Amino acid sequence: MGLDGVFKRVITGSILPLTRFSAPAIAVQAKDVLVLKTVNVVLPTSDRMFPDGPGSDVVNSYCLVCHSAAMVLSQPAMTRSAWEAEVQKMRTAYKAPIPEEQIQTIVSYLAGLQNAK
Repeated sequence: MGLDGVFKRVITGSILPLTRFSAPAIAVQAKDVLVLKTVNVVLPTSDRMFPDGPGSDVVNSYCLVCHSAAMVLSQPAMTRSAWEAEVQKMRTAYKAPIPEEQIQTIVSYLAGLQNAK
């Protein structure tokens, strides 16, 4: 059964008489066409790693995938709970590939790093 047959079955089964029903017309104008353009973005590179310490290997493995160490290290001091919220946000909102079992290691490292300043 084509779309017309389905449409007629729905209408005839309703309380509206078929003769009084009219579907609104839909028009698409050329100005409504979506145009996609290619954009080139050059990101800065960095060889900088997080300073050595307990958990630095985990932070280097997971955080440097998306962030430079300089960007993370320049953040204002945050509490442990604030860092935990940030790491959870990276996982949930931005889909960072951080395993659940590594969250506390990363949080401890970042919170401890700022306390060492």
